[in-house]
Amino acid sequence: PRSFSAAELVRAAPAPLQPYLRLMRLHQPAGTWLLYLPCTWSIGLAAAPGCLPDWRMLSLFGVGAVLMRGAGCTINDMWDRDYDRQVARTASRPLAAGDISTFQSLVFLGGQLSLALCVLLCLNYYSIILGASSLFLVITYPLMKRITYWPQLVLGFTFNWGALLGWSAIKGSCEWSVCLPLYFAGVMWTLVYDTIYAHQDKRDDIMIGVKSTALHFKKDTKQWLSGFSLAMLLSLCVTGMNCNQTLPYYSAVAAVGAHLAHQIYTLDIDKPEDCWKKFASNRTVGILLFIGIVLGNL
Repeated sequence: PRSFSAAELVRAAPAPLQPYLRLMRLHQPAGTWLLYLPCTWSIGLAAAPGCLPDWRMLSLFGVGAVLMRGAGCTINDMWDRDYDRQVARTASRPLAAGDISTFQSLVFLGGQLSLALCVLLCLNYYSIILGASSLFLVITYPLMKRITYWPQLVLGFTFNWGALLGWSAIKGSCEWSVCLPLYFAGVMWTLVYDTIYAHQDKRDDIMIGVKSTALHFKKDTKQWLSGFSLAMLLSLCVTGMNCNQTLPYYSAVAAVGAHLAHQIYTLDIDKPEDCWKKFASNRTVGILLFIGIVLGNL
């Protein structure tokens, strides 16, 4: 029987289109959610007390998240096509498998960035400049695994830009007492879920010579993840206090803490399938916090 999953939709697409949809990871929407959710937090916090978040902005940022995550994946695969061929999990990616050429992916990247620019131009001038300034991170992040054991930190800086941009899109500028702790919380969250993700590939990473926090932390991973989670929760509390959030918000923060504690306690870093399951469950973390923000605001 047919399902309505993203993977099924990609498989149902015309054959010439499928490599491009897989290149932008449309069949694996977990990453898009993780890019989008910090935007929703910021938009929700910026709403006037007693009001729902701006649904137009939520929709606009949703489209932007799909395009920018797709562009980021395209850039990543262009940099990593030779590495991807050596890893079983990534060898079937369109560039690594030769389904499309580097030139075709470059043209496709130009199209994605052009559409993302159209989305960005719908925002105020402050947000246009702020959003455009993240492009350097998007382009350089895939190189970090060659340079440092902390590429997940750079991914955190990149993936949580929406925590700044969502607020400025509503308010016209950033309120740094709110936006900075929210951004920091998102960075800590990314260190949690992407370190878990990196444990899937640690054996291959050692063989091909790339770095990650998973390789750096080794058997101490759970202690590091616990520290990052605590820093995230404290930063979310600071964010809530600086924008006068109410009980539902703090209840959601507590639920996020419980979810992260369960993730870390039950994580088996030596089982790739469990790492993927825990990584993907972080969408629930983001949605819980968004619901708490909306209810707290109301």
